Amino acid sequence: MKHCIYLLLALVALVACSDDDTFTTDASRRLTFSSDTLRMDTVFAGVGSSTYTFWVYNHGDDGLRLNAVRLQNGNQTGFRVNVDGTYLDNALGSVATGLEVRSGDSLRVFVELTAPDSRHEEPQLVTDNLVFQLESGVEQRVRLEAWAWDAQKVTDLVISRDTTIQSAIPILIYGDGLRVDSGAVLTLRGTTLYFHDGAGIDVYGQLRTEDCMLRGDRLDHMFDYLPYDRVSGQWRGISFAPSSTGNVLVDTEIRNPMTGILLDSDSAAIDTTSLRLQMTRCIVHNAKGYGVVSFDSRIELDHCQLTNTLGDCLAVNGGNCTIRHCTLAQFYPFSADRGAALNFLSGAGLTLTCSYTIVTGYEEDVLMGSQADESRLFNYTFTDCLLRTPAVADDTVNFKRISWETPKDSIQGGRHFILFDEKNLMYDFHLDSLSTAHGMGCY
Repeated sequence: MKHCIYLLLALVALVACSDDDTFTTDASRRLTFSSDTLRMDTVFAGVGSSTYTFWVYNHGDDGLRLNAVRLQNGNQTGFRVNVDGTYLDNALGSVATGLEVRSGDSLRVFVELTAPDSRHEEPQLVTDNLVFQLESGVEQRVRLEAWAWDAQKVTDLVISRDTTIQSAIPILIYGDGLRVDSGAVLTLRGTTLYFHDGAGIDVYGQLRTEDCMLRGDRLDHMFDYLPYDRVSGQWRGISFAPSSTGNVLVDTEIRNPMTGILLDSDSAAIDTTSLRLQMTRCIVHNAKGYGVVSFDSRIELDHCQLTNTLGDCLAVNGGNCTIRHCTLAQFYPFSADRGAALNFLSGAGLTLTCSYTIVTGYEEDVLMGSQADESRLFNYTFTDCLLRTPAVADDTVNFKRISWETPKDSIQGGRHFILFDEKNLMYDFHLDSLSTAHGMGCY
């Protein structure tokens, strides 16, 4: 038996060592590519891209040897290439030699890009060709394309005196992000801030924004149909310390944070008379925590959209809150265990007035209120609103001229809005012509 095993192993070794593949130099024999152009997402100059791949196939009856695989422009454009484990070293001419593709076999090519600054405000097209030179002398090319965008880069920026940031090109924020010290005012005007994972804004002084976008820094795709810009939790959000008051946000969008806005308070020094936050025509969308959460603070929201959050879209724990012409819509797509559209609690005492506002969502009840301590002030009034909550028909003091929405209504939930694409996570909360909520909401 032992001799039979040795003989079998010898035969296996002979078969494994045999190589019946033949290689051709026939110029008519070519490689086939899974794509003749590799198109990458927009990247920031100086920041490495994600890794993109394509396949190289040999569908012929003979093997093909490659004299060289090279980047046509060498190391000038910032592309980095690995061909089936062989790196095209940019320091050595961006070329690899001695590769072969046997009959019926394939190679996988990996491509990354770190684009140089272009000195332009608008994204610039970056291109190169990956050239495959066959042993026959034939050259085949795959085009590499990406858009590169110059950006300013800052890490752990501390604002210790009054500062205005106004930039036509994007600003990338790393580390913990921005800190506004007590006594300082940071004004953001006409600019977009892109926050890296974990970065945010911590305000101890005062923040003023006008015509701004605050979002994560991922410009690429999680899946072909899903850009990271539609994925929640891309950055930390804005946190206002108890010392911060007089904050004003106008025409500002806060997109895909953990928690969009947190207004913290010091229970030992509660002051609900000073306006801590005024938001006008602002959007907080797709948060992995709360949209806006306020503790014992005076806040005003006018024509604002707070939508699709894992926690509550708006959570008011005590204080004084005024909501006018807002859309609070809870359609968070990534979890069924989502919060309310509006949740208000008595805290250290609450006064809440809400008018001409849409409060809707997936669940039958997306409006929550709770008085934890009956000794605390708990005043609330809803006027001329659409509310998705069980009707309180006998309460005409707290609820005046209310449209009570139920899942049985022909127009309800997402059907109010002109774009509600749950598959591709695309939303536009302007009212559809068939909506019953015209005259309400932020648009």
